[in-house]
Amino acid sequence: MIAVLMILALAVYLSFFFPLEPKPEKVEEKSPKYTAQMKKLWQVAQTSMRERKPFRAEKALLTILKFDEKNAAAYNRLGILYAKGQRYEEAVECFEIAQSLDNNPASIHNAGLIYLEIGEYEKAEMAFLQAIEAEGDVPARFMALAKTEEKLGNTKKAIEALENAYELDPSVSTLRQILAIYEASGDMEAATATTARIEDQIIKDNLAKRRRIQKNARAKAPAKTETMAKAKIQKKPAKIIKPHSGQKRI
Repeated sequence: MIAVLMILALAVYLSFFFPLEPKPEKVEEKSPKYTAQMKKLWQVAQTSMRERKPFRAEKALLTILKFDEKNAAAYNRLGILYAKGQRYEEAVECFEIAQSLDNNPASIHNAGLIYLEIGEYEKAEMAFLQAIEAEGDVPARFMALAKTEEKLGNTKKAIEALENAYELDPSVSTLRQILAIYEASGDMEAATATTARIEDQIIKDNLAKRRRIQKNARAKAPAKTETMAKAKIQKKPAKIIKPHSGQKRI
């Protein structure tokens, strides 16, 4: 009975002090000075990363996060910076925070790359599968998964991942990776079939390249013809009008 009364009292309290429809949060407008300062910090971070000045870049990114602790892009860049400096644990932490803030598949994919680098293959596999589930039309996701599966000894899964990558972006390099796995596993029949696929893909690529060259040449031809025609018009001498035989010359 006492428990029921407590529940009723709580219900009354919530109805008065916490209405069912939450009040919309006020979006605080940033001052022009704040916006300009953040833009400057981003420029410093990006320039420092390009110029390979990690300490300056880190300071700028940490300053951004000090004022905007939910800035997923800053966490992602900081993770990349730490990864380049082989500070892998901090890099993974940054990527995971970035992914939790904006649910960006690129962040969890980057974390997977770090796990792959440090030999945490099971975690890498989980990260790549999660990234593929969120964004399954990026060949690089499947390529990374294939490398992970190969490290785990899952040959069949590695080939399956590479085939998915090839379906999204048919390339000779992907087929050569498939061929290498078949040769390493001793499956010469599949290796022979893959070699034939590579030869066919090379022919297709060369044909596509030839067509692009011809298309570009045709596109440039009319412009060149028009330019030559204009040049001829400009160089054409003015027509001299001769007087008639019966007309007197002055």
